[in-house]
Amino acid sequence: MARGAWAAVFLLLGSVVDPCSSQTYALNDKAGLGRVFDGIGGLSGGGATSRLLVNYAEPYRSQILDYLFKPNFGASLHILKVEIGGDSQTTDGTEPSHMHYESDENYFRGYEWWLMKEAKRRNPNVTLIGLPWAFPGWVGHGKNWPYDFPDITAAYVVNWILGAKQYHDLDIQYVGIWNERNFDSKYIKVLRNTLDKLGLTGVGIIAADGDWSIANSMIADPHLNDSVEVIGLKLVKTTKPSVVDCYSSSSTISWNLVASYYEDLPFGRDGLMTAEEPWSGNYVVESPIWITAHTTQFTQPGWTYLQTVGHLAQGGSYVALTDGTGNLTVVIETMTHDHSVCIRPPLPPFNVTSQNATFQLQGSFASIKELQVWRSQFNFKTKKPSFFEKLTPLKLVDGSFTLNLAEDEVYTLTTITTGQKGSYPDPPPSARFPKVYKDNFDIRNPPFSEAPDFADQTGVFEYYINLTDPGPHVFTLRQVLTERPVTWAADADQTISVIGDYQWHDLTVTCDVFMESVKTGGVFIAARVDKGGQSIRSANGVFFWVFADGTYKVTNDLAGQTVLAEGQSGTRAYGWHTLSLTVKGQYALGQLNGYPLWKNAVVLTPKNGWAAIGTRSFELAQFDNFAVVAG
Repeated sequence: MARGAWAAVFLLLGSVVDPCSSQTYALNDKAGLGRVFDGIGGLSGGGATSRLLVNYAEPYRSQILDYLFKPNFGASLHILKVEIGGDSQTTDGTEPSHMHYESDENYFRGYEWWLMKEAKRRNPNVTLIGLPWAFPGWVGHGKNWPYDFPDITAAYVVNWILGAKQYHDLDIQYVGIWNERNFDSKYIKVLRNTLDKLGLTGVGIIAADGDWSIANSMIADPHLNDSVEVIGLKLVKTTKPSVVDCYSSSSTISWNLVASYYEDLPFGRDGLMTAEEPWSGNYVVESPIWITAHTTQFTQPGWTYLQTVGHLAQGGSYVALTDGTGNLTVVIETMTHDHSVCIRPPLPPFNVTSQNATFQLQGSFASIKELQVWRSQFNFKTKKPSFFEKLTPLKLVDGSFTLNLAEDEVYTLTTITTGQKGSYPDPPPSARFPKVYKDNFDIRNPPFSEAPDFADQTGVFEYYINLTDPGPHVFTLRQVLTERPVTWAADADQTISVIGDYQWHDLTVTCDVFMESVKTGGVFIAARVDKGGQSIRSANGVFFWVFADGTYKVTNDLAGQTVLAEGQSGTRAYGWHTLSLTVKGQYALGQLNGYPLWKNAVVLTPKNGWAAIGTRSFELAQFDNFAVVAG
C-alpha cells in the first residue's frame, strides 16, 4: 500500500452504531492466503537525498537514524535502498562512484556505506538494495548508454556488491536495473551470470525500475525470466511531504528516506522526515514516519496478506496480514483524492466519504478476543493532526467489530502488543545557514569524502591530500571527474557544487583555486545561484571565472552565455590564485590575489541564491580556503 494513499478510520469506542447502515467485510484465511509481504522501506539516493545528514552532530544524527530504522520506535523500516553512486546529477545532486575511472576502485567514497551500516546496527534484519541511477563516463565508452558493453557494466555493478561485503561486511540482497523507461534484456542476463559465477547467487535482480512492460519479455524469454527475481514498479505519489517508489505489490519503498538536501532543490522536504540543517541540529519528524509505523511496527517481511482484502464501499481500502501463527494486523485507510496526489501516473478521480464498516474475523482468526488500536488523524480542516496514537484495546464480540470511518485517517488493529511511539527531546530550533562560513579542508582522515554542507550538483568534489605540495595547500577540495557521466539527467557541461542559504543576496565569496588543465582549464566561484538539481543546466547567478589561458569572464549564467565583464587576468594552470566575488544590490565586483580585477558589473537578476564553486568543464581542479560573508 503506497504511503501517499494511506489513510485511516475513526473508531467509535463505547458509542452506538447503527448496524443496518454498515457494510460488512470478512477477514478470512479459509481459502488460503495471498502474497507474501516483503516489507516497507526507504530510499537514500536517486539524487543525493541524504547529503546533509552526515554532517549532523551527535546526538541528533543518531536520533534521526533511530526514527528511521530502530524497531518499535518510529518508521522501523524493513528495507533500505541506496543509490550506487554514478558521479552524475540524479535529481537533487551527485553521488560519487566507487570507480571514477576503469582502473580506480575506492569503497569508502560517499555516505551510503555508512548509512547501510547504521541501518544494520539498529535492525540486523534490514534488507539492503542497490541501484545505479548513473554510471561514470568510461562505462559508456563515449556514449550516454551503459549497455553496449554489458560485461563491463555488469562487472562495475558487481564490484560494488563485492566491495560492500569485503570492506563493510554488508550483504546486498537485491540490485536494481538502471533506466525506468527502457531496459536491456541482454544486460540483465549477463548481470545474472556474472553474479552467479562469483558465488552471489543469493543476490536478486529487480527489473526494470519502471512499469510492467518487462513482464511480456520475461514470458517470451525463459532465460530473462530466470534472471529476474522481482519486477519493479514506480508509483510516485505525494501528499507533501511524501513521494513513493513502489516495488512489486508486496513491498513499498519510499523516495526519499530523509530529506537531507537544500530545500530549494527539486522536491524539497519530500522525505519520510526532514533533516536539512546540520548547522543548527534541527530536524522534523514528519507525518510519513508515523503513517509508515502503522504497518512496519506490526508486521515483518515474511508475513502474508489475506486474500480477503480490498476497497471500502464509500472509498478507502483495507489490508490484513498474518504471520501464520495466529497474529493478525489490519490497516484501514480512507485517504481522499486531494490528499493522495500522484506525480506520475495521475490518479483517476475517486470519492471518499464517512462510512460505517463491520469487520468479521473468520477462519483461524475467529477466536481473537482483543485487538490493539493505533490511530492517526490528519485533520486537514482544523490543522490539528494527531499521529500514531495508542487507544484503548478493542474487545471483539463473536469476532466482529464495527467502525465509523472518517476521512483522511489511518487505523491499525492488531494482535501485536510491542508497538511504541518513540520520542526524543525536541531538537534545537531551526536556524538559517551561518552568515559567516569558512572551510580550509584541513582534515587528514575525513570521515566522509565530501566536505560539510557542499552539495555537488554536477561533478564530484572530494577531499584531497596533495603530498607533492609542501606548502599551505596540502589539504584541498578537488573536482575529480574528467569526462561526462552516463546519465538520464540534463547534467550541465560545467561542474558545480553549491552551499549556503538560498535567500542570500548581498555576500562576498572568497576561495583559493588551482587549475590542472594547461591552456584549457577554468574555474569559478559564484553567488546568487538560483537553480540546482535537475534544473542546474539553466542556473543563473553571478559567476566569476578565471582561465588557464590568462583571461577572466563574469557571467550571469552557469552556461556562460550572458557575459557581464571579461578581460585579461594573467592566470595560469599549476599556480594558486585567490578569487573574491562581492555582490551587493545590483552591482558586483571581483578581486584576483587581493587586487581589483573588475567592478560595477550590473546584476539585475537573480535577487538571491546559493554560493558555489566549480570548473569550466569536467576537469581536475582544486579549491582551498573557501569563505562566505553574507549581509
